[in-house]
Amino acid sequence: MNGYAGIDFNSPYLTVEEVHRACEALQRDGAEAVLATVITDHQDAMVTRLKTIATAHRVDSLVREIIHGIHIEGPFINETPGFVGAHPIAAVRPAEIGIMQSLLDAAAGLTRIVTLAPERDPAAAVTRFLSDQQIVVSAGHCDASLDQLRRAMDSGLSMFTHLGNGCPETMHRHDNIVQRVLSLSKQLTISFIGDGVHVPYFALRNYLDRTGLDRVIIVTDAILAAGLGAGEYQMAGRTILVDEAGVTRYPGNNTHFVGSAATMPMIARQLEQDLGLNEQEIRQLICDNPRRLLNQFR
Repeated sequence: MNGYAGIDFNSPYLTVEEVHRACEALQRDGAEAVLATVITDHQDAMVTRLKTIATAHRVDSLVREIIHGIHIEGPFINETPGFVGAHPIAAVRPAEIGIMQSLLDAAAGLTRIVTLAPERDPAAAVTRFLSDQQIVVSAGHCDASLDQLRRAMDSGLSMFTHLGNGCPETMHRHDNIVQRVLSLSKQLTISFIGDGVHVPYFALRNYLDRTGLDRVIIVTDAILAAGLGAGEYQMAGRTILVDEAGVTRYPGNNTHFVGSAATMPMIARQLEQDLGLNEQEIRQLICDNPRRLLNQFR
């Protein structure tokens, strides 16, 4: 969750009070627990945001109740247009243990998931470094080959972040990152953004038919516009446009989405209406499976 109800976790001006307000809105909307996501930026900027969230978690009981950890998404991702998604290309870099350690230190023990591109961690050194510290390592915003994925899995990679997104609209018909990950779906936990925009529901149905429900997590990838409706918003210093269908984009860019404006209650209703999932199956995807993933090291 990149933000919520007007609060941007990736704002350079994020405050402890804003983190509290976001948690108030999340609690009001029925969230039991979330991971706050900090995305790719220059190292100092990421450190500042992580420290703010960690401080809020330390001093505020409501934040501790709602934010169960931090997801660091980047900066060790694929910088190629399409694969980089909405992340700032100028801040993308190869994986380095020293930089990763500085981000972990800033997060003060709250880091639960790190998303990186296995091809940006060629010796899987950062993957092993994180896995040894009982942090879930997830591939994402990547174009890793099957060999690179398997090598990373041997070093502790256990998840894939929002499959079907963070990739170009045009790829090889068969040998592409979506097909490679689906071929490994018995070994990887796979997350999908469940808003019906990032992955159309007919495609999500196909994915779930392939993977089954036991190793799938449905996420919001929510940004500050979540729950606020159509409009113009500021996120990480850039303007975001949200249309009536809930599609989030930068002005003039019709190619890539910028997070999601959906809330989890909205997604849960659509999973029932469009996919015919029952209450138990929905809870498995949005609550039970992510809890099991995060609790595997506890």
